Amino acid sequence: MAKRYEQYCPMAHALDLVGDRWALLVVRELMHGPKRYTDLVDHLPGIGTNILAARLRDLEGNGVVARRTLPPPAASKVYELTDYGRELRPAMRELALWGARSLGPPTDQDELFAGWLSNAMDIVMAPLAPAGRFEFRAGPETASLVNGEVVDGPIDDADVVVEGDPEGIYSLFVDRCLDGVTIEGDRALLDALLETAPPHIEMPVAT
Repeated sequence: MAKRYEQYCPMAHALDLVGDRWALLVVRELMHGPKRYTDLVDHLPGIGTNILAARLRDLEGNGVVARRTLPPPAASKVYELTDYGRELRPAMRELALWGARSLGPPTDQDELFAGWLSNAMDIVMAPLAPAGRFEFRAGPETASLVNGEVVDGPIDDADVVVEGDPEGIYSLFVDRCLDGVTIEGDRALLDALLETAPPHIEMPVAT
């Protein structure tokens, strides 16, 4: 059991529940729906299996995650968020937006995990996205938004198609810079989507 802050404070209590290393990234993966243990291992590169087991145990004990067995023929055991766990979505969106504004675009040295584009769309853009059909292509990754719901892969009859490399997609959403992407379709609808994310801020430089 991780150490507790021992403070009567809602923020301290929240960190007691989900503040351990990897805990929120496990929650991030489960925001997309139930996952098997092996799915979580595959989507969380760098996590040790002992650490994952510990985080799942703690999250389950804290009422954030639940286990269940899928009906036949699958009959696999999966982990999923409880209603309480799903209520973390707005907080995770704000945390992701805050981090994105100073993260900087990905470089050639950054290893992007499979599904990163869908993940970003789901956490950051989907909750406030306007009605419409958006398709985004970034190298081998394609993710779509359909009336506020994330769809892995391409869609038919997209209102807007945006294509670029990961750096171009980052610059589009954080800096409103169009130089690194190509856009086909309803530009006004794309502008409405971009308004759901705050602008980039310059971080203070240490002296």
